[in-house]
Amino acid sequence: MQIFLKLIMQAINLQGLGVALITPFQSTGEIDEDALLRIVDLQLQNKVDYLVILGTTSEMPTLSTEERDRIVRLVVERVNGKIPIIVGLGGNNTLKTAQRLQNSDWTGISAILSVVPYYNKPTQEGIYQHYKYLADVSPLPIILYNVPGRTGANMSAETTLRLARDSKNIVAIKEASGNLEQIKQIIDNKPADFQVISGDDCLILPLVKMGASGVISVLGNAFPKETRLLTHAALNNDTATAEGLHLQLKTLCELLFIDGNPAGIKAILHHKELIENKLRLPLVPVTETTYTQIGQAIQALQQ
Repeated sequence: MQIFLKLIMQAINLQGLGVALITPFQSTGEIDEDALLRIVDLQLQNKVDYLVILGTTSEMPTLSTEERDRIVRLVVERVNGKIPIIVGLGGNNTLKTAQRLQNSDWTGISAILSVVPYYNKPTQEGIYQHYKYLADVSPLPIILYNVPGRTGANMSAETTLRLARDSKNIVAIKEASGNLEQIKQIIDNKPADFQVISGDDCLILPLVKMGASGVISVLGNAFPKETRLLTHAALNNDTATAEGLHLQLKTLCELLFIDGNPAGIKAILHHKELIENKLRLPLVPVTETTYTQIGQAIQALQQ
């Protein structure tokens, strides 16, 4: 089993740009499969490094089990092995999450992105034991996902490092705490083969400068070329190019989250005529003011 896991881990490339795919909906509320595949094709055409499906940006809590399975199969078939695919699977019930890990079909999937348990606010020891349990039973490598703004529980640098050292099946963390001091502590003290990934488009450049391996991006849904160029310029120490792209994308990055994610990115994609501006309740589209500002930022970027 350990040899098998080692081979899988060596095959995963988490350097560069990963894109957290949205779930497009029709005006009726049903999944717009054609729009989803258009966005996947856009990512492949612009050579993003990997895709993340069923993450925060996908509105995953509003999707049925059947819809989640359908999205996975659609994306896996479309990608056809060209780039790695990561699937989001987490929860605040450790045993239930473990059962899903063990009983799901992971054909075509490279790793699992698993969020810190939410709502019940575990201690650091509880977070550690949760992930250790999942890692011990998971048939795929696990990427930790720390996003305290959504979960109500921050995973400390000490807990992240402890997991990175204690489990070879935990290979990376998507860090979306926004706490640069905490992220730097992880980067400075992590095992050599453990990767730190930015969870924030606005922080690609500073985190890569610290030693992050790249980003799992929201903006990449709509601007994969520009986001990839920025990420790879930063990774290649091409500071001038990276800073220029960072400044070009800065306004859109900030507008993405004014009215919440994925409302912002769906507004951008609607401006680009790639999807309908539809979310599932309790999420709603951005305000008219934000929508107008997004349109102006897109025009400025394209000039």
